[in-house]
Amino acid sequence: MLAIDAGEPVPTDPAAFSGLVFMGGPMSVNDPLPWIVQECALIAAAVAQGIPVLGHCLGGQLLAKALGATVGPNPVKEIGWGTARVTDNAAARSWFGETEDILCFHWHGETFSLPPGATRILESRHCANQAFALGPHLGMQCHVEMTHEMIENWCAVGAEEIAASPGPSVQQAAAMKADMGPRLKALHAVAGRLYGKWITGLKRD
Repeated sequence: MLAIDAGEPVPTDPAAFSGLVFMGGPMSVNDPLPWIVQECALIAAAVAQGIPVLGHCLGGQLLAKALGATVGPNPVKEIGWGTARVTDNAAARSWFGETEDILCFHWHGETFSLPPGATRILESRHCANQAFALGPHLGMQCHVEMTHEMIENWCAVGAEEIAASPGPSVQQAAAMKADMGPRLKALHAVAGRLYGKWITGLKRD
């Protein structure tokens, strides 16, 4: 794992990797940070070479931007647990099977448009583009990788943002922490299916 925001250099040759995974972060892909431009170039090169890319939240926005989409404010902030609907198309079924709805975790104020050629595979009431697929590449606005520790930490670090963002799409910390065990178990089952499909496209020697 590379901590790019901590100063580790962005790789320049995607061929050195079987696949690339990009995680979330509090910054915007539209911020004037040099590593954002570098990561988008790396993603574009990986896609051109058929190397699978997977993006979570900010990572999904980076993937979308690298493929020619736009990233901007979502109509509302989404913070906490929320149901997302699997869209009715072949691409969505290949990733989610017969699942129709999933309870995802969200923490974002921006979102992406769909890159050219991509298919929306997940949507929600408050955010139209929760996930897209383009061949072996998967971009997600929502989070499927959450753990107990991550939720506890995010609620603590993001307390001021929660308080400053009232509305039906923003949960209080107590609501986010409620029933974490069964919720995370179900979420991890979804993550396992998505990651299981994604790794089948990894480049192998």
